[in-house]
Amino acid sequence: MASILLHSLAPSPPSLRHTFLKSNHHILQQTTKRSISFTCQSVSDDGDDGYLLDAPVSAGDGFSFSGGKYSDGPNPADEWFKQGKYMKAHPVYGTGEKAKDPIFGLAMGGSSQASTDVFRWFCVESGNVDKPSVILIHGFPSQAYSYRKVLPLLSKDYHAIAFDWLGFGYSDKPQPKYGFDYTLDEFVSALESVIDELGVNKVSLVVQGYFAPIVVKYASNHQEKLNDLILLNPPLTAKHANLPSTLSIFSNFLLGEIFSQDPLRASDKALTSCGPYKMKEDDAMVYRRPYLTSGSSGFALNAITRAMKKDLKKYVEEMRKILMNDDWKVKTSICWGQRDRWLDFDGVEDFCKASKHRLVEIPMAGHHVQEDSGEELGSIIAGVISRKVRI
Repeated sequence: MASILLHSLAPSPPSLRHTFLKSNHHILQQTTKRSISFTCQSVSDDGDDGYLLDAPVSAGDGFSFSGGKYSDGPNPADEWFKQGKYMKAHPVYGTGEKAKDPIFGLAMGGSSQASTDVFRWFCVESGNVDKPSVILIHGFPSQAYSYRKVLPLLSKDYHAIAFDWLGFGYSDKPQPKYGFDYTLDEFVSALESVIDELGVNKVSLVVQGYFAPIVVKYASNHQEKLNDLILLNPPLTAKHANLPSTLSIFSNFLLGEIFSQDPLRASDKALTSCGPYKMKEDDAMVYRRPYLTSGSSGFALNAITRAMKKDLKKYVEEMRKILMNDDWKVKTSICWGQRDRWLDFDGVEDFCKASKHRLVEIPMAGHHVQEDSGEELGSIIAGVISRKVRI
């Protein structure tokens, strides 16, 4: 089995010139100093105080952040970056022109330009390459970092790999119309390229949230390659096919572009509004980093959200048909975080019974199961794959 033969990355400090927008859309500050520090707090429309990232779930849906830190010194994002490698997969289509921002049409900086031939994907792998392979696929919006607690648990008996989708984390973030338009069909094709590049003959796939229909569509055409498929809080019902307002706002013209450049909305709120998260500041810093260092992260978020609003319903319906079809032979399990604020549990149990797929409920987890209950999920995945899990 081929390992990921890639060149290691030496982290380079990101550009420190950036504009940080508060949720009231006014510019908070802009600086080019070597060390940047800021304090910011978002306030809800009704004037009530928001809640800190560490607040209990009873505080409600909203967000507030105080005491942020960002500098060119030691940073949790740098430590995570050091663990990864770049792999190249999926050809770049288009004219090869330099990308321009979608609002003013100005040429974007070098950090916002994608590869010219084949896209770069940021991957983190652990375990022995001679052992069974497990690919961990994050949801929308998230990063491979969300599986940081799962990877060590699987590495004992498996070759575990987590990657950032194009447009997320540290993978390339091409501007739409410059090689990748972020359609759901393109993501299916891109996933095929990634798995082919990894060189695995048989693999188990774990996928979370709104990217589940994309992975299921890929799997339906490559059942012979799969040992197991594990879906984490996937959109299974017609109601699930509607994006929550926290995400759908990024599809709006102009307002979506503004919000997508605000790390508190694009990263923090997107991760904390969908479950009972108690996110540590060090973890939040890793998720924010792409939005702080390049506008391309926000523009990619706009494009993906618009594609989801356009085609997610069709993909969810197709996923249901695939998983219910008698021709579907892949062993499939659905893990469900019961405290998901975006996707309710109604209809999930009935679907699993009708399709004869196992259902594993995780009472204390929210939508991003791997972020909320990483150690527990790691044990469940290992048990499912080894056939030792009890349902």
